[in-house]
Amino acid sequence: MTKIIKEFSDPTVTIDEVAKMSVKQLIVRGNKFSKNYRVTGKNKFRLKDYPCDEESELGEEEKPIAQLFLEQGVKILSEMQDKLYAQDRWALLVIFQAMDAAGKDGAIKHVMSGINPQGCEVTSFKSPNSEELDHDYLWRCMKHLPERGRIGIFNRSYYEEVLVVRVHEEILGSQKIPKKLVTKNIWKERLSDIRNFETYLNHNGILVVKIFLHVSKKEQKKRFLERLERPEKNWKFSKSDLAERKFWKSYMTAYEEMIKETASDKSPWYVVPADNKHYARIVVASAILHALDSMKLEYPKVSEEQVAELQRLRQELLGEE
Repeated sequence: MTKIIKEFSDPTVTIDEVAKMSVKQLIVRGNKFSKNYRVTGKNKFRLKDYPCDEESELGEEEKPIAQLFLEQGVKILSEMQDKLYAQDRWALLVIFQAMDAAGKDGAIKHVMSGINPQGCEVTSFKSPNSEELDHDYLWRCMKHLPERGRIGIFNRSYYEEVLVVRVHEEILGSQKIPKKLVTKNIWKERLSDIRNFETYLNHNGILVVKIFLHVSKKEQKKRFLERLERPEKNWKFSKSDLAERKFWKSYMTAYEEMIKETASDKSPWYVVPADNKHYARIVVASAILHALDSMKLEYPKVSEEQVAELQRLRQELLGEE
């Protein structure tokens, strides 16, 4: 029995029983499940303590139940997003960071499939352009922060500034930063700035959920080969992906310090085992549901006066010829 089934149910559960679980039951089980991968900065963090291949193989009997859990989670996510939009008080920012071929696009596509497009915006960040380089590195991301009542998704983010820029320090030279500010403490300063920025967001009603899709080097190789061998996936491969793979160890060091220094209760990191895409998507859905559940969302209450006015308007409509 896989960890998905153990955490969400019990050894005797049937797919019919899963289908009948209440929203509350699924959210409680999802919170418990995602907690296994949540990093809040309270405890010592080491990346090697978090697996890449948790339950990498699901049995034929387990796959339908795992798929149903994901479908149920997406349905609940859609309902909660509707309340988030109606309440218009909170906002949620979901950040995806990962090595190439870890499954960011797929996770976003499958987990957010039931969301109303009006209440969600996905932004992908690539190398900064000339205009962006004339601003501080948070500027381009700040422009895309979600409005109240909405969910914003960042496919990569300002965290690239303590990842790819750290691994390739020569990039700092193109960022037009005064030379005297580029010191040996620049990475600690940037991590501190990011931590403070996310605290600022929290104080303004924007919760931040940060997803690190933790793929193994072995699995990345497998996915790269698949992109090279299957014509319909050739477009996904870039020779720069292979070049970055050579810096794997440096990236893992950067990721570890990044997560350790910026994880908090209200802006946690989730180190998601990504070698199995189906498993990873359930963890991601559970993490997002946990954040939305913490907002205590509900539809705005209508006063007695408003109810009376609505009834009057209803009668007016019914009375039209």
